[in-house]
Amino acid sequence: MTSIPTIPLGHWVSHGVDYLTAHYGASLNAVSHFIHSLISLLEHGLRAVPVPIFIPLVAVLSLLALGWQRPRAWGLALFSLLGLGLVWDLHLWHALIQTLALVLAAELLILIVGIPLGIFAAQSHLAEKILRPILDVMQTMPAFVYLVPAVIFFGLGLVPGVIATTIFALPPLVRLTALGIRQVPAELVEATESFGATWWQLLWKVQMPTALPSIMAGVNQSIMLGLSMVVIASMIGAGGLGNEVLQGITQLDVGKSFVGGISVVILAIIIDRLTQAFGQQRKE
Repeated sequence: MTSIPTIPLGHWVSHGVDYLTAHYGASLNAVSHFIHSLISLLEHGLRAVPVPIFIPLVAVLSLLALGWQRPRAWGLALFSLLGLGLVWDLHLWHALIQTLALVLAAELLILIVGIPLGIFAAQSHLAEKILRPILDVMQTMPAFVYLVPAVIFFGLGLVPGVIATTIFALPPLVRLTALGIRQVPAELVEATESFGATWWQLLWKVQMPTALPSIMAGVNQSIMLGLSMVVIASMIGAGGLGNEVLQGITQLDVGKSFVGGISVVILAIIIDRLTQAFGQQRKE
């Protein structure tokens, strides 16, 4: 009985990774240097603000984002004061800032890549058909898989953590950007074109502002996915709050894992409510 030949898919992927490492090492080093500089800039900027000023600033930002006349704005401001104060009291402020810098760096890369791809997918049916299966694979692939090529290309530390987080959290922004632009009323587009607007004017002055609530929803989802990668990224030396959870897991210390986990939850809730508020303001 003839056996069915096995397709060497894993070998092909490994060979492709080795080829990229061997032939594009200088380019990968340049990317690594850029991301490391970006993280350092964000982390030093966040640390430059004293904690007794930083926490009230977040509370004030909550009031401005949600509207100080709304009860939920005061609720978020109070939660920010108490939640961030708890993180500070638990001596996890350094880890929180490191995690926040990682997430912000990844989100900046996601915005740079995701919004143009979303616009491209909204303007071209062919591009949308090509991107859809790629985004499906990116969303359904186990997050741990992204760690291996990230470590091979960029070593251990924050940089591969940012790369893995960017890849994992990119799809929602691309999808929701394309969806928001496609949902712009046809009458509005036709009226703009009838006044002689160029493609760029139509996109920048009509489609993007109209689609902004959907884009902000994509930003919100990508940040939440980025925060969900915190613990996984700590396995390759990303540090931050994820490292606290990882140490608790390896030491079977439930308390240490809970303290790190609740700190991630506090940060996630604050960012989630703020990004939702900015999108809701534009929609209203």
